[in-house]
Amino acid sequence: MNEELEFEFVKYARVWIPDPDEVWKSAELTKDYKQGDGILHLQLEDGTNLQHKLDPSTKTLPHLRNPDILVGENDLTALSYLHEPAVLHNLKVRFIDSKLIYTYCGIVLVAINPYETLPIYGAEIINAYSGQNMGDMDPHIFAVAEEAYKQMARDERNQSIIVSGESGAGKTVSAKYAMRYFATVSGSASEANVEEKVLASNPIMEAIGNAKTTRNDNSSRFGKYIEIGFDKRYHITGANMRTYLLEKSRVVFQADEERNYHIFYQLCASSRLPEFKALKLGGANDFHYTKQGRNPVIDGVDDAREMSTTRSAFSLLGITELYQMGLFQVLAAILHLGNVDVKDRDADSSMILPNNSHLMVFCDLMGVAYQDMSHWLCHKKLKTATETYIKPLPRVQAVNARDALAKHIYAKLFTWIVEHINQALHSTVQQHSFIGVLDIYGFETFEINSFEQFCINYANEKLQQQFNMHVFKLEQEEYMKEQIPWTLIDFYDNQPCINLIEAKMGVLDLLDEECRMPKGSDDSWAQKLYNTHLKTCALFQKPRMSNKAFIIQHFADKVEYQCEGFLAKNKDTVNEEQIHVLKASKFDLLVELFQDEEKVTSPTGAGPPTGGRTRLSVKPDKGKSSQASKEHKKTVGLQFRNSLQLLMETLNATTPHYVRCIKPNDYKYAFTFDPKRAVQQLRACGVLETIRISAAGFPSRWTYQEFFSRYRVLMKQKDVQSDKKMTCKNVLEKLVQDPDKYQFGKTKIFFRAGQVAYLEKLRADKLRAACIRIQKTIRCWLARKKFLRVKRATITIQRHVRGYQARCLATFLRRTRAAVIIQKFQRMYVQRKRYQRMQAAALAVQCILRAYMARQQYKMLLRENKAIVIQKMVRGWLARQWYRRSLAAVVYLQCCVRRMCARRQLKKLKIEARSVEHYKKLNIGMENKIMQLQRRIDEQNKENRVMSERLSSAETAHATEGERMRRELTRLRGAEEEAKSSANRVVSLQEELERLRVELQSTQKEKKAIEDWAQTYQDEMEKMISELKEQNHLLKNEKNDLNRLIQEQGQQWTEKMQRALKDQTSQLECDLNEERSRYQNLLTEHLRLEEKYDDLKEEMTLTMNVPKPGHRRTDSAHSSNESEYTYNSELAESEELSRGMEDVTKGTLDMALVLKLQKRVSELEQEKQGLQNELDRREEQFQRARARDDEEHKKARGAELEYESLKRQELESENKKLRHDLGEMRRALVGTAGAGSAAPGSPAYKVLLDQLNASTEELEVRKEEVLILRSQLVSQKEAMQHKVRGHTRSCKETMTDSLQYVEDVQNLTDAKEISQAYMGLKDTNRAPPPDMRNINEDGELWLVYEGLKETNRLLESQLQAQRRSHEAELEVLRGELQAVKEENHRQQQLLAQNLQLPPEARIEASLQHEITRLTNENLMLPTEDPKVYRTNILRRMIDLLEQVEKQDKTVRKLKKQLKVFAKKISDLEGGQMENVSPSQMVDEPIHPVNIPRREKDFQGMLEYKKEDELKLVKNLILELKPRGVAVNMIPGLPAYILFMCLRHADYLNDDQKVRALLTSVINSIKKILKKRGEDFETVSFWLANTCRFLHCLKQYSGDEQFMKYNSPKQNEHCLSNFDLAEYRQVLSDLAIQIYQQLIKCMENILQPMIVSGMLEHETIQGVSGVKPTGLRKRTSSIADEGTYTLDSILRQLSSFHATMCQHGTDPELIKQVVKQQFYIIGAVTLNNLLLRKDMCSWSKGMQIRYNVSQLEEWLRDKNLMVCGAKETLEPLIQAAQLLQVKKKTDEDAEAICSMCNALTTAQIVKVLNLYTPVNAFEERVSVTFIRTIQNRLRDRKESPQLLLDTKVIYPVTFPFSPSSLALETIQIPGSLNLGFLTRV
Repeated sequence: MNEELEFEFVKYARVWIPDPDEVWKSAELTKDYKQGDGILHLQLEDGTNLQHKLDPSTKTLPHLRNPDILVGENDLTALSYLHEPAVLHNLKVRFIDSKLIYTYCGIVLVAINPYETLPIYGAEIINAYSGQNMGDMDPHIFAVAEEAYKQMARDERNQSIIVSGESGAGKTVSAKYAMRYFATVSGSASEANVEEKVLASNPIMEAIGNAKTTRNDNSSRFGKYIEIGFDKRYHITGANMRTYLLEKSRVVFQADEERNYHIFYQLCASSRLPEFKALKLGGANDFHYTKQGRNPVIDGVDDAREMSTTRSAFSLLGITELYQMGLFQVLAAILHLGNVDVKDRDADSSMILPNNSHLMVFCDLMGVAYQDMSHWLCHKKLKTATETYIKPLPRVQAVNARDALAKHIYAKLFTWIVEHINQALHSTVQQHSFIGVLDIYGFETFEINSFEQFCINYANEKLQQQFNMHVFKLEQEEYMKEQIPWTLIDFYDNQPCINLIEAKMGVLDLLDEECRMPKGSDDSWAQKLYNTHLKTCALFQKPRMSNKAFIIQHFADKVEYQCEGFLAKNKDTVNEEQIHVLKASKFDLLVELFQDEEKVTSPTGAGPPTGGRTRLSVKPDKGKSSQASKEHKKTVGLQFRNSLQLLMETLNATTPHYVRCIKPNDYKYAFTFDPKRAVQQLRACGVLETIRISAAGFPSRWTYQEFFSRYRVLMKQKDVQSDKKMTCKNVLEKLVQDPDKYQFGKTKIFFRAGQVAYLEKLRADKLRAACIRIQKTIRCWLARKKFLRVKRATITIQRHVRGYQARCLATFLRRTRAAVIIQKFQRMYVQRKRYQRMQAAALAVQCILRAYMARQQYKMLLRENKAIVIQKMVRGWLARQWYRRSLAAVVYLQCCVRRMCARRQLKKLKIEARSVEHYKKLNIGMENKIMQLQRRIDEQNKENRVMSERLSSAETAHATEGERMRRELTRLRGAEEEAKSSANRVVSLQEELERLRVELQSTQKEKKAIEDWAQTYQDEMEKMISELKEQNHLLKNEKNDLNRLIQEQGQQWTEKMQRALKDQTSQLECDLNEERSRYQNLLTEHLRLEEKYDDLKEEMTLTMNVPKPGHRRTDSAHSSNESEYTYNSELAESEELSRGMEDVTKGTLDMALVLKLQKRVSELEQEKQGLQNELDRREEQFQRARARDDEEHKKARGAELEYESLKRQELESENKKLRHDLGEMRRALVGTAGAGSAAPGSPAYKVLLDQLNASTEELEVRKEEVLILRSQLVSQKEAMQHKVRGHTRSCKETMTDSLQYVEDVQNLTDAKEISQAYMGLKDTNRAPPPDMRNINEDGELWLVYEGLKETNRLLESQLQAQRRSHEAELEVLRGELQAVKEENHRQQQLLAQNLQLPPEARIEASLQHEITRLTNENLMLPTEDPKVYRTNILRRMIDLLEQVEKQDKTVRKLKKQLKVFAKKISDLEGGQMENVSPSQMVDEPIHPVNIPRREKDFQGMLEYKKEDELKLVKNLILELKPRGVAVNMIPGLPAYILFMCLRHADYLNDDQKVRALLTSVINSIKKILKKRGEDFETVSFWLANTCRFLHCLKQYSGDEQFMKYNSPKQNEHCLSNFDLAEYRQVLSDLAIQIYQQLIKCMENILQPMIVSGMLEHETIQGVSGVKPTGLRKRTSSIADEGTYTLDSILRQLSSFHATMCQHGTDPELIKQVVKQQFYIIGAVTLNNLLLRKDMCSWSKGMQIRYNVSQLEEWLRDKNLMVCGAKETLEPLIQAAQLLQVKKKTDEDAEAICSMCNALTTAQIVKVLNLYTPVNAFEERVSVTFIRTIQNRLRDRKESPQLLLDTKVIYPVTFPFSPSSLALETIQIPGSLNLGFLTRV
């Protein structure tokens, strides 16, 4: 003990000392404590020094503080020092700093009310806790619920969750979340959603049982125990609720700042609703029962909305609107009853005024008589042994009776609602087990405590006893399991306190006895208590200053109870006559409430005494009806004791789980911790007792592996052995000398309190010593490096200094030598100067003398020289004068001549400059413009010349025409002279000539006008040239500016459009992904409903048709006539039914379940039939609309054709009439000529007749040519109809539009109609000839000549027009004849080519050529002048051409359908073995085989009989083993085989066979996936084959978008009869379902590996250590044999990848699967990281980053870096980086905000709050830093969701992947047992 004290209480040790404000305060020892010291020298955290005196009697030392590394633990039992201050501090740190409201304390979950909504109860949190061990996740109410659920399933034992705490601590919310968890994870086992009903009971019970108090806005004023029932599969079957201690007194009385039950205020808030008008309600302040608290409104609560929620919950639980209105009617009556005013009549009686409005409303609502109720409210009936009499009540007693009636009615209503809720939650399914949730009040103590607090504390005493026994039992089991010597632990047993309350002659027994006394009172009862227990029981005390109170020492604290009101509340009576009045009511619901009511009187028959503040009601236990009267006469205390006993029996029969709710402060402040209130509740709820029991034994427990991993640093190398257990024992014996401080169990080491702190200190010291050694070495290395650097620097400095000194010495020597030299030269200089002066003086004298003599001689020479110079100058001047005069004359003459020449030249230059140069200077750069304008002028001149030439030619033509006309006139004049009628003809000819002259003159005038216009235009153009020259410069500048502006704007718009396009593209991609995800989720939901329907149907079938043992029913036939939208195969159902029948044994049947299943199945079938009818109706409407449109289109087209036909007939009739008239005229002329041959004018008639006959003959020739062409067209048409007629029967529906188009073209190309239309149109401009029959009648010949004169010109013009028309028609016919010849030649060539083809291919080619030729003929009809040639028909042809373009798709379908006649013969080129790997070929066993002969007509099809369809599906799908197919055969072989079978059905044009095959395939795939959906290989195999089958349907569909990837031979194998686009959609949906099944399968395989491999396993050994844990042991991070590691995940991923590659899955699909895998890994890892405080450390961040790098390396190895999988790990990578970065300064906060862009604010803050140092030298994240992060991230717009949704499945796409494998090369192996298939 001394050594321990010396070790623990030393300098710098931290302790806890009591404090009146903070309860406990931390301090640090400044001096070592020695044995016997009475004072501890301490220093508080604020720096204050303190001397703490020890108790001299006990010398008890203060509690030691845990190391900082243990602070904030999830489990309080993990603390080394277990005591009250450690518990309080740990809870405070977790609640304030880390914002964690849940903490384990052994088996207890401590929940602190945050008074704030937290995002930790969503569906993603529930999914994260589902299936997890309780110790593996952070504390949570969901963890407790999951533990109860797992233990119920594992141990098959009922469970209970006991939620307790004082008002406002959050009990109701905790119980609600526990029930929500059960409802979410288990689901419902019946047809109704029972879990929704269970949750719907909460708002009802809160409305009628919760109220606002001073401590809680939603305080439960009753206790409840809800049993949630489960079946054998652990699905919710129903629930049952038991209630305790409803606070009835709140109905009639509320304290200040409190409210009545919520339902009353909800009614008042909804009083304006129409259905509530009859209740005559008002505001809450209008009623006495709702306004006493003077605060009827709760902030943030809308009572009207809550009323709507309550009514919805009533409806969901099956309480009808009629019953609801009845309940509201009773509640409104209670409110009106409270407003009934009772007046004093005298001192002993009272009265209610007549016609009291509120009483009248009460009586109307309750259906009772007003007189009876008003009478018995103020009177009571007393019975004696002999007589009965009525006694009036004083006003006070009458008011109490009124309130007692209101309370009694409300209690009955409450009981009725609870019973009906239980009925709604009851299920016919047999309950196998249950989980009970107990929401009950905690220990209460107030200034004034009455009967309610006594009962509450009595219940808590019972619960605490049960809790203590359970904790003690668990401790004992743990010790026995580990084979630790068991020593009795002394724990508090509160049985004496319970005996004091409930034993014989206890408090409750004496209270009941006093209630039975005729004149019992509270005072007499108090005296009995004093006399009985004051001297005999130490737990019972009497207050010093009161004789009406008593004190009981409870387990939590002493409580003083006031005796006043105990008897009245225990009796809880109501006036019997009032009950009789209510029973006589006409209101059915009220009668139902009181149908079991008996006489409600006290045992003594005494009247109701004065009521106190509150009264309590106990819901009696359900018993037989015969016991109802006896049960009702029991006192409240007795009823409560019995119900509590039943509750304890229930709890003792279950495994309990405890949730203790703590209220952190009394002011409802968010995350505010009041230590006084918290420690008070911790003492009362039993948490400290749990700590004390744990601390009494060995609270700290480690497995050997964890101990070895944590304290490996304390061991030496020689101590480490292969046996970890022996290693730990040897080390502990050396480290801990006292063997009593620890015990070795089978799998764990047990430590006493404080030993973990001692070991942690040793570990920290060892690490600190190691750190010091490392620091010493590093500092030595740094010092030596510094010394070496200084040494090198010193040597360098010395070298430079010595060099400098040497240089200075050398400089001194050089300067000395220089001084000597300077002196030498200076002295030499002085001597030289002296010598030079003397020499100079001598020379000067000599010079002066010699100079004088020289000057004299010079002067003489100078005078002679000057004389000579003067002579020279004079002679020169004379010569120059003469020269100048001569030169001037010559120059003058030259100047005159040159001037004259220059003037002439200047004149020429001026002329030139004036004409050209000036304009050149002015018009620089305009030469091009002038040239362009000049060219334009030249072009205009050319046009003018052309026009002049045209005019000239026109004049010439006119002249020629005039000449011809003159000749004709001369000829006609001669004829006239011969016929004696030339005069008139001459006049006409003159008139004609005059007209021509006039036309010639007008033409000349037009020519002159044109010439004038040309001249004017030329002048205008010249003017425009000058203007354009001026504007040119301005336009260039503007052009440059505009170009620059356009370029700038273009760049801006380009950038803007690029950004907009990018944003729009991204938005469209997001929308597309969302739409895909929504669609695929709908498919998933559809599949789930379909499976549910199948399960229900199967279960019903199995239940109704249980066969005899050994009998198995098989189907005799199987119908394949199913719709393509039907997926339930009869074969699949029959086989499943037959298999299920073998396993079903005899047993009792639940007929109710059978009937419900039958009803449900019928409902589903009716719903399905309704949907099918709706679909049929929609299709019928669509068909009718389409038929109506077609009919209208036909009518319009028929009308047009009818109009054209009528027009042709009209023209034909007119043409016939004209020809008839012409013939008659000709006959008349011939007849006239014969009658009068000598008559004048007969030669003219002959000429005219010759011309008419020639034109007629020409017309007949043209007609014959037209008939020949018509016959050719008709023959071709008949041949085409004969060839196409057989095929059009089979595809009549699909070719409707095309045949209509062909019929229109054929109608238009009919030769007869064309010729008739042509003849009619040709004669449209011809005027009708005169009727010549009159000539024959009168016989006057001169009339003929008059008619000839009038018609001659008309006939001539018509003949010319007819000639031109005939020439044009002839050209057209020649062109057509040439086209026919070319077509004939081409047809001959094609015929020669077709003769070389097989017969079937020959037919197909000929049909194809005929269709092409007819299409070309229809598209190339001749078009002529619309005035002459078939105008209306050509307009129709243009419309038809437009229709041809619109019906392009129909034509393509027609071509595909016509290909059924094409059966080309293709030679077998051998199987393309390059598609099969060599390894597969090697693996095949070598057997002697027969080499088949090549089938030249093999078309890549497989033929099968219809009766072999089931065998095909069975062998190829249902019984196929994926492993064998994937290894030994080509990938996708089943898909190719199925498609080849489908091709043959398409070849046969058998729609039923195609539909049956596709339906069977789809159903069989679904069946095999349903049967083996958990097998990854099976799902992967059929995903690959389904996609390949889908790609084959696309590749060979005949669509151009898919055919462009095919080879020519593959295009020949396209489907020809059926368009399977709808089935492609069905297969795509099936592939999506298989993909989702594959993802779920992979998720189920990966899920157990992720957390262990990514988080718990130490990939880098030794980086992270294991921290001490509490009772909730976590999964070990050390790799044992059964744990998963990162290598396990990588191996599993490689296995997935290899399997998919082996099955031939598309690479793009593999990328999507891998992306989904990595998302699941990242999401699960991050979610667990966010929910596990022990994982948020620096070392764990390093482990995670290393693991992520290994995953990225795996992606690189598989070439999958671009699939997007790495991006899904970004949130996890950033979370790991967040654990490792520095977290102190503002710069660190800025770096974190910029780095963690993939994490939400909630996730970042959560990680920072959870960050926990693993070693002592790490630091926690400060609250200030977290606040800084929150402030910086405040503007982020993101989801508040904390966890990632692991159920998200990215939308999958199936990019088209064509196969290069030729179908004709595929060989079917014999192992598939498909010998009944025949290759075609």
